[in-house]
Amino acid sequence: MTTIKPTDSELEILNILWDKGPCTVREVHEVLEKNKDAGYTTTLKLMQIMHDKTLLKRDISAKSHIYSANVSQEKTQGHLVKRMIDNVFNGSASQLVMQALGQHKANAQELDEIRKYLDEIEGKK
Repeated sequence: MTTIKPTDSELEILNILWDKGPCTVREVHEVLEKNKDAGYTTTLKLMQIMHDKTLLKRDISAKSHIYSANVSQEKTQGHLVKRMIDNVFNGSASQLVMQALGQHKANAQELDEIRKYLDEIEGKK
């Protein structure tokens, strides 16, 4: 199994494709341009590199190539969180959670979801 290690820029593109589904380079570029100064050719080159790294799939049957994510959002998030826990929090998931909750004010719905998840985990033990 290959390890999923997208760069920050690659992760931005993956997030767009996970949200919108299959897109042309132009469609991805239009979303990126809303938040940062990015050249079209830079977006194109990055997506070609991502295809070479098998992060993206490319459908060349139409005039404009259509790209889609070749890695799942859940798996990618899992790899990134595991890497962060190992590298930043010395293997401690509880330190990650406490830091995340200390830096981000969770709303009531998020806290309810966290409690429900913790109850499910405890029920499986």
